[in-house]
Amino acid sequence: MQKLQLPAAHRSLRIHTVAAAVFCTVGCATAGAQVRSDAGAAGTPENSSAWGLGLGISSAQRPYPGVENKNSAIPLLYYENAWLRVNSGIADIKFANKDFGSNGSLAFAGRLKYEDSGFKADDSPSLTGMDERQGGLWGGAAVTWSHPVVRVSGEWLSDLSSNSKGQKLQLQVDRRFGFGNFAVTPRLQAQWLDKKYVDYYFGVRAHEALPGRSQFTGKAASTLEVGVRMDYMFRPKQTVFVDVSATSLPEEIKSSPIVGRSSVSRVSVGYLYRF
Repeated sequence: MQKLQLPAAHRSLRIHTVAAAVFCTVGCATAGAQVRSDAGAAGTPENSSAWGLGLGISSAQRPYPGVENKNSAIPLLYYENAWLRVNSGIADIKFANKDFGSNGSLAFAGRLKYEDSGFKADDSPSLTGMDERQGGLWGGAAVTWSHPVVRVSGEWLSDLSSNSKGQKLQLQVDRRFGFGNFAVTPRLQAQWLDKKYVDYYFGVRAHEALPGRSQFTGKAASTLEVGVRMDYMFRPKQTVFVDVSATSLPEEIKSSPIVGRSSVSRVSVGYLYRF
């Protein structure tokens, strides 16, 4: 039986240096602009690495009434070696990997993730008098089971910025279908948000309540996302992609007086050059 592969301790200083530089560069990245790693969850072999640079454009609906879509131009940075994976706004420090042969592999990692969530009172007249809600840095753990038939991944994240003081759990199932230089990857994602998260981003505090906007205290909720990613390698090392997703909002969120949608969608397009 293969032993768990652990990263060497003397690499820890390099981990912190690279991760810090990445978050300074791509802190505004969104999930829809992530670069797919063809190396899989097991990562790259020892003493090898992979680089990618590109640009993505993302447009995401926000659930607050009267608030415009969040449009972003995103610098894409992908880097992976045996102990570190950086993928736009996500950095994974790999802890261990277990290979099960034809039954796939299981990978564990510590995760840092930046999310540009929230709103400002001047984003919409419906939010006048509301305190600002900020995004921030999240941290936790991730696990991925990569099988020839399907890939299943999960993550637990806690708000390291202490804005919401919330926690999130996510489970995703996806499958990549390749057709020569073209590939399609449909996915299904479920996410659980604790009551602190829901209360921070969708709640209405006592001093924020107005006629027509009553006080609202959030409760834990679960969302469901359906998405698909299409990528095309039109030249060696050069790929373009489109990612489209829609997320349904549960009653615990839709019932908030500052929420005006039952679902939100996101579209991202981009270009990546792999070195």
